[in-house]
Amino acid sequence: MSFYRRWQQLNDWLVQHRELWQPLPFTDPNPAWADRWPALAARVAKLSDEDCRQLDDEPGKTAGLLERELPSLQGFDELTCVEPLSSESSDQSTLPEVRATDMPGRKRLQSGAFAAAVQPLGHDVLDWCCGKGHLARTLAPFCDGTVTGFEWDQALVDDGNRLAGKFGDAVTLHCQDVMAEELVMPKALHGVALHACGDLHRNLMRRVADTGQPRLSFSPCCYHLTENPDYQPMSRRAGSWRNTLQVSRDDLRLAVQETVTAPQRVRQQTRQVRRWRLGFDGLQRFVRGVDAYLPVPSHSAGLMSGDFADFCRWAAMKKGLDLPKDTDFGYWQSHGERRFQEVRRHELVRHLFRRPLELWLVLDYVLFLEEQGYDVRLGTFCERQLTPRNLLIDAVQSGDHQGAQGLR
Repeated sequence: MSFYRRWQQLNDWLVQHRELWQPLPFTDPNPAWADRWPALAARVAKLSDEDCRQLDDEPGKTAGLLERELPSLQGFDELTCVEPLSSESSDQSTLPEVRATDMPGRKRLQSGAFAAAVQPLGHDVLDWCCGKGHLARTLAPFCDGTVTGFEWDQALVDDGNRLAGKFGDAVTLHCQDVMAEELVMPKALHGVALHACGDLHRNLMRRVADTGQPRLSFSPCCYHLTENPDYQPMSRRAGSWRNTLQVSRDDLRLAVQETVTAPQRVRQQTRQVRRWRLGFDGLQRFVRGVDAYLPVPSHSAGLMSGDFADFCRWAAMKKGLDLPKDTDFGYWQSHGERRFQEVRRHELVRHLFRRPLELWLVLDYVLFLEEQGYDVRLGTFCERQLTPRNLLIDAVQSGDHQGAQGLR
């Protein structure tokens, strides 16, 4: 199946089900989809806490469980299937631990898996948004040409160059704002990026295409980090489709809302924060007499060391609300617990659309690069347990036989 045909399928499927994934369960206690699909709402309401725990990171299992109530889920696995780009072990491409100074364990393994997926390297390499150059240092032993990196933070550049010098890596990092209009791209390079966010990876695509670079390999992340309030398709074909999905910047957050790599302690803290915020949400609706969500600003972790009443007083102060002196905080704390149980079950439905939405975005990127004259591979470079953002686009300029060695 062509990339364009697959994008069309995802686009139309997401449009068909947008009632299920565009509203936020956290802010909407009575989602409209529960009336349209009452059997689906009843099915998820019966799930136990253990069911929710097991299903939260297993969208395929969730789809299989709910396909009787929502028959269009029967093709979920096929719709979201993406094959690995490499069948080879990444062990030989991963930087040894003794040389991975200042490099988090997951980043070391991710960089090694990325390196294994894009070999062989046939051109000079540019690591876009390189940080301390962890990916650049990982790729250097496999590159016969130069390996450079662009990073806007001078402190990270200095640390990265220090590490490269300490371990004898043929890597040079430069302090450079990759969003600067005056940026001049080097010629005949292989642009790489591991988890460059939003406009950063989109600008990389445009720069590579505009300057006719021979190859681009990148793993996108944080699609919602953009200056534009609404997503504008990059490819001509996606933009001109008869019913192109309309998504806002906030909608794009769904694509990266996964905690599969988060420690259990962090997950527990997150759940506690959500319970308290939902409890306050019920309280503020009652106090204001307005049945609408009221956003509360971020708070320090120390606030969670107090009790629920303290949290409510802090939130009320931030929003300019006067809480009644006889407020029954125990009641509203229980309300927050009940709402958390509802939200958790409704989010199981919404989270089914995380990967489809991400693939819809990434396939738009693929179509854009094809339109710019590139032969493109799309696949995963590691297991999702290492990172849920495991999609990798590998694009080689048509006719570039040297770079095309990588398209195995």
